Amino acid sequence: CHQDVGENRPSHKDMAFDTCASSGCHNFHNNRALYTDFLVKHMDAPDLEDRPRVPAREFADVLDEILEYPRDHYPVEALGEAEMDAPADISVGDDLRRDWLETAHAAAGVNCSACHQPRDENGELSAWRDKPGTEGCNSCHGVEVERFGKGKHGMRLAAGLSPMTPAMARLPMTADSAHAELTCNSCHAGHRFDTAYAAVDACLQCHADEHTLAYEGSPHHERWLAEQGGEGGRGSGVSCATCHMPRIDYDVSDWLTRKVVDHNQSASLAPNSKMIRPACQHCHGLGFAIDALADQALIDNNFRGRPGVHVDSIDLARADQERYLRELNDASRQ
Repeated sequence: CHQDVGENRPSHKDMAFDTCASSGCHNFHNNRALYTDFLVKHMDAPDLEDRPRVPAREFADVLDEILEYPRDHYPVEALGEAEMDAPADISVGDDLRRDWLETAHAAAGVNCSACHQPRDENGELSAWRDKPGTEGCNSCHGVEVERFGKGKHGMRLAAGLSPMTPAMARLPMTADSAHAELTCNSCHAGHRFDTAYAAVDACLQCHADEHTLAYEGSPHHERWLAEQGGEGGRGSGVSCATCHMPRIDYDVSDWLTRKVVDHNQSASLAPNSKMIRPACQHCHGLGFAIDALADQALIDNNFRGRPGVHVDSIDLARADQERYLRELNDASRQ
């Protein structure tokens, strides 16, 4: 199909066909970060943007526009301890009460029954579940649950199988976590639902590969600690989830697009250049990101340093753009 590519693109002349899919070049199925027009548009971007920031989550800000949100049963208003609706025969300890009262759930009117007694299609409460599954989360966070089911963490649940466990993984995992079941509560610990914990500590309790173990000594982790300690601006920290579960624009309905934390971590995993647009470019220029993701040693040490590899993609796009402009200029003179 592409035997004459050297005629149309002199920059590709004499390239071997087994290099087409090299890092930073052409990829299967998703090549959006490497389109020629996109490369040209971002070819002069600095290595680090002037104000590197991760987009803010906006679920709470758009609740009024999410028609399927169960506001009839759980109006968006702060709840106190007196409003807890757990059945009288259910023992709720002081720790659980305190954890729930400090969450965004209590602040937004999400009561005990919302998770422990998810309603059926007729709006009727189901039987109480001491340990609710994804069906409780799905009542409000349907997009996140759907995306979770498409990634490696949740794909077994989505297929009706038993939950994934770290023992099934091909990458190194911690011995203590080998038989932990991966559900929403694995990372979002019940009642607290601490998103900061889910973004880093939950990952570190299972993953033990070289890249993960190097995170706590990385510049990314330094920025994460600074933000969590109040020294960095909101969105300036870089957690595991910042890159592997990026915040993306997602069409949740025909009339609403919102920022969604993409719980399908597989979507930007391989080839890794799929991570550039949803994650890397919030902070880094395109050329720097392409080079960094092509440097396996840099990936292994969790990006402690500069890329030691250079990919020619932007150089080739620049050459094609300059050739096009010359031809256009020559044509205008005739």
